[in-house]
Amino acid sequence: MKRVYALALASMLVVAPQAQAEGWLDSIKDFLGLAAEGDEVTGPTIEGMMASVEDATGMTSEQVKGSLAALFSYAEKNISAEQINTLKSNLPNLDSLLAAAPDVSEMSSKGSLGGLLDKAAGYSESFSNMNELKKQFDSLGLDTQQIAQIVESVKTYLDTEEGQELKTVLMDGLSSFKA
Repeated sequence: MKRVYALALASMLVVAPQAQAEGWLDSIKDFLGLAAEGDEVTGPTIEGMMASVEDATGMTSEQVKGSLAALFSYAEKNISAEQINTLKSNLPNLDSLLAAAPDVSEMSSKGSLGGLLDKAAGYSESFSNMNELKKQFDSLGLDTQQIAQIVESVKTYLDTEEGQELKTVLMDGLSSFKA
């Protein structure tokens, strides 16, 4: 019996570094083969989407995270509460991504056209949302022309059976934006 305890303890020590990364209980379950089938995340994830966009665009991980946060934030303002719930329930960690959207509340737009957009934003919620998205991309060192590239990368990532509904909802939220 002491051998079993010693073997279990030694096994735990071997898995300990991995336990810090994944969570100690999940590591032990995986090690012992006790992980429930429902524990695995299937379908699209924020992390997978970020990796896919980063590979497709060559942007830094910070730029990808900020730009995806900005796009999802923009989309969230243009869809129903039910659609928002669909996104949040099917994309684990979406709330934490949304929190990473660049804060541009005190930033003014660049150039003379940017100044006009700032003024127009005061009269229309649609212009205001569009202006905020453009400022967020500026703050990340990205050109607004790159929005289309990122959107195409996200659409490609979501082009799976599990991702179709998410893709439709996201495109509904982005349909009013013209890059």
